[in-house]
Amino acid sequence: MAQFFSIHPVNPQPRLIARAAEIVRNGGVVAYPTDSCYALGCRIGDKDAMVRMRRIRGMDEERHLTLMCRDLTQIGAYANVDNARFRLLKKLTPGSYTFILPASREVPRRLLHPRRRTIGVRVPDHPVAQALLAELGEPLLSATLVLPGDEHPLNDAEEIRSRLERQIEAVLDSGACGIEPSTVVDMTGPVPEIVRIGKGTVEAVQG
Repeated sequence: MAQFFSIHPVNPQPRLIARAAEIVRNGGVVAYPTDSCYALGCRIGDKDAMVRMRRIRGMDEERHLTLMCRDLTQIGAYANVDNARFRLLKKLTPGSYTFILPASREVPRRLLHPRRRTIGVRVPDHPVAQALLAELGEPLLSATLVLPGDEHPLNDAEEIRSRLERQIEAVLDSGACGIEPSTVVDMTGPVPEIVRIGKGTVEAVQG
């Protein structure tokens, strides 16, 4: 049975954030809010939790999971970022953008795209997500919370609990946060390429 935490969307309660982080450290999968929509998250080093998260989402190995990072420093530990990429990342983070970047050598193989040494990273602009990342002290392996057969991500915490209460360990309820996923930007080539148009504006990427 998933635990249910009612967390203030602007001033998250430290006690509840600490409990959620402990669940992640102990191998749990949690549903939490971001600045685009709710996401599933687990510890980056936990293979079993990652497999469960992929199963819940119906995701195969060809699709990236996202490293939800607290800031650019954390991104730099997992991705190769040159000066041009850094300037764009600095401009667009935090925000509703997911970036596909060349992975650093430190990234475990199971986190990489199977045919490309790339990784998806993102810095969310949501107080609850940021508080959880700060408490964990490391990125959160994440996926947008859209279930197989659904057209849009789940946006109601009570519905998330009712549909996933026996598949995840916790739901962090901070109210509705939207159903539009992040804009995905492939930065592995010489010019940034929009892979998916979402909440983040295309003009900001191209400007």
